[in-house]
Amino acid sequence: MQHAASAITAPDTEHPSAYWQFHAAVARAQLTQWLPAGRHLLVDVSGPRGPGAQLAARAGHTVLRVLDARLGPFAPPPDTAARRDDGRRGAGRRGDGYRDDGYGDDGYRGDGRRGEGQRGGEYRGDGRRGEGRRGTIVPVIADSSGLTFLADGCADGVIADDRALSMHLVAEAMIAEIARVLRPAGRVIACVDSLVLGMAVLADQHHWAHLVDLPHAEVVLVPWPDGRITRCYGPDQARELFSGAGLRVNWIRPRTVLSESVVTHWLRRDPNGLAKLVQAELSARTDESLGAQLVISASKPRAVRGGTEGRAAPPRGGTGGREPPREQGGSGGDRSPRGNTA
Repeated sequence: MQHAASAITAPDTEHPSAYWQFHAAVARAQLTQWLPAGRHLLVDVSGPRGPGAQLAARAGHTVLRVLDARLGPFAPPPDTAARRDDGRRGAGRRGDGYRDDGYGDDGYRGDGRRGEGQRGGEYRGDGRRGEGRRGTIVPVIADSSGLTFLADGCADGVIADDRALSMHLVAEAMIAEIARVLRPAGRVIACVDSLVLGMAVLADQHHWAHLVDLPHAEVVLVPWPDGRITRCYGPDQARELFSGAGLRVNWIRPRTVLSESVVTHWLRRDPNGLAKLVQAELSARTDESLGAQLVISASKPRAVRGGTEGRAAPPRGGTGGREPPREQGGSGGDRSPRGNTA
């Protein structure tokens, strides 16, 4: 019998089952659809399995990948050297575009700001990257829940995939830091464990008394059989967490709603049908409370003319200044990911 706790993460194996191959493909497709068009500076505070940094760099973005050793073993991208949160390179490796003054060849420092007088890797004055250059991943060893090495409003987007806000139990501190480093109109995508999964785990452990009040609890912490604790969210708790940090939730949807048995049966009948199955998942109109994990997209409201912040500015004809990041395909930040899987 497979326990609900097995749904927390993909198994540690080089040959995952058909379902976990499908789950990973859906995650990559959702992240790819969320990525802003153009070239921007993104911060990735995801758990160790999150593919967001690689996907964003492939799309041309510069990504500060925060590596928090408390969350588990990370595999830094190839040909990069981890940097500490004081802006200096980690010991043991040289090269890879990092200099002893803490700057990379693209002119960005560890605090997310461009260095004065540096070439800037063909970045223009509006903060967008010039044409003809691939993106860059800048690994930084730091506490992903306290981004004190980053300047206020330095990031165009933040990726908090792979259950980052579930593994950090005091998620309010982490989301506040995410909101601080986002510039106005910047966006964040996050993936968290859901109440559905938490209730299944408690039922597996026969904690029946806790199930009664679970949907109404303000904070839901669920122990796993191996001693780990995860924070689970329903749509209401997720909205409250993000809105409490001054962020506006654009949409919430399950990571996947297709069951393992459905996925396994489909791929057994059609071994080459993974792309179709992912497309069916992305196109499904589902209740946002379903699924073992929830994906949340939110944005930081623009500063209203006159200096008041925290409310969305009224629509105007032009964007003014830097172009706000938009999802690829021109859908903007308010649409749940659907359509082509790319």
